[in-house]
Amino acid sequence: MNAIIVMAKLLEGKRVEGVLYIDQDTSKLTFKAYNRQPRDRQERVVCQLENGWLKESPLCYKFYNSVKKSLGRRLVDVVMHRELNTAMQALEIEEILDNV
Repeated sequence: MNAIIVMAKLLEGKRVEGVLYIDQDTSKLTFKAYNRQPRDRQERVVCQLENGWLKESPLCYKFYNSVKKSLGRRLVDVVMHRELNTAMQALEIEEILDNV
C-alpha cells in the first residue's frame, strides 16, 4: 500500500497492520503495511458429526474430530472410528447421489 491509502485508512479510524522500521538505504523511518486479504475458502460441509465435521474443498476432503481424553483410550478409539465410518458413509452416499 502506498502512504496515501494508509493515511486515508488511519483518518477513517481504521487500524493498519504492518512493520515500522528504519530503512538501511535512506536511514528514514519507514512503515510497510501488510497486505491482508480475506481468505476465499470454498469449503462445503459434507457431514456434521457429533464431535467434528467432514468438509470438501476444491482439492481435498478435510476431516476434523475432537474427543475428550477423560473418556479413556479405549472409548476414544471407539468414538473416533465410529465417526470416521459415519463420515465415510456420508461421502459414499453423496457420491451415489451425484452419479444418479
